[in-house]
Amino acid sequence: MKLLIHDLREEDSKELIGSNEDVKVIYDNNTIHSCIGCFGCWIKTPGECVIDDDYNNMGEYLSKCNEVIIISKCFYGGYSPFIKNIMDRSISYVHPYFEARNNELHHRRRYDNHFDLSVYFYGENITEKEKATAEKLVKANAVNLMCNIKDVVFLKDINSIKELEGVTL
Repeated sequence: MKLLIHDLREEDSKELIGSNEDVKVIYDNNTIHSCIGCFGCWIKTPGECVIDDDYNNMGEYLSKCNEVIIISKCFYGGYSPFIKNIMDRSISYVHPYFEARNNELHHRRRYDNHFDLSVYFYGENITEKEKATAEKLVKANAVNLMCNIKDVVFLKDINSIKELEGVTL
């Protein structure tokens, strides 16, 4: 399964994405609640967020995919607020326990799957410094989620994603 997480407007996403039954699409339907940092997804209901909304199974969704594509407006070298919220709500993908990897402490793996991660940042005036920060962020996410980075791409506008070779949403 492919997991597509985006912050696009509904009309933009329909044109880009189309309909593919093998793709789970996560978008802002204005019902997401912010992570409250209770760690209930680690302790009370392992693997599932205790907040009852459409985004409480993000860890499970990640566990079932072989590719994750994130489309986000670039905010100062980071994700948009919605995508950041999704990333926060995805911590149930890993265990609360730590292990040493590459002389660093990271959370242990909860699931056995591996996935490739592609991130498409868009925005008209993304600076080189913001790009460098965003690339470091995606690299850190890949280490924490134990996935492979497939692509990190910066676009002036989201419509130019159609012009990239090899990109299938």
